[in-house]
Amino acid sequence: MGAVDVSKLNWMTTRMDAALGWARKFSIFQYPFVTACCGMEYMATATAHYDMDRFGAGFPRFSPRQADVLFVVGTISHKMAPVLKRIYDQMAEPKWVVAFGVCTCTGGFYDNYATVQGIDTIVPVDIYIPGCPPRPENVLDGLIKLQEKIAQGEYHRVPQELATRSGEFRVPHRPDAHL
Repeated sequence: MGAVDVSKLNWMTTRMDAALGWARKFSIFQYPFVTACCGMEYMATATAHYDMDRFGAGFPRFSPRQADVLFVVGTISHKMAPVLKRIYDQMAEPKWVVAFGVCTCTGGFYDNYATVQGIDTIVPVDIYIPGCPPRPENVLDGLIKLQEKIAQGEYHRVPQELATRSGEFRVPHRPDAHL
């Protein structure tokens, strides 16, 4: 047997985390948590004209246990906050959160006692897509940025002491909020 010329073989080498990041990047299983008017723009982005499916995010899941990206779309009230937290806790690791619309990002123009002033007080947020409502082009830009984070393996790991399933939830005290 003669020596094999290695230069003529087709080889591809990579690290395992890079391969997993690449695969996850194009298979985004999203859970839409839609509460308000931004839901219409979210649905418009999912149409064939903008084609979210080319990013691997075309088919939403309707169980948080099957999803890895939580799209929070619309205003979140303090009554709805424990539900959002419970849904986030039900998702398997790794998981990402997208804040869709200015009401979700900062409370929007609802600066009152009933509205959460940004969902980052409840769950960690990876991508903010502001706008009232955000344009589909902005949503696609946010989706591309999320894909970059997913490919790099960046996500919020929940510390074990905070990973409680008891259902307890307390809205953080915000002294600047109007009462």
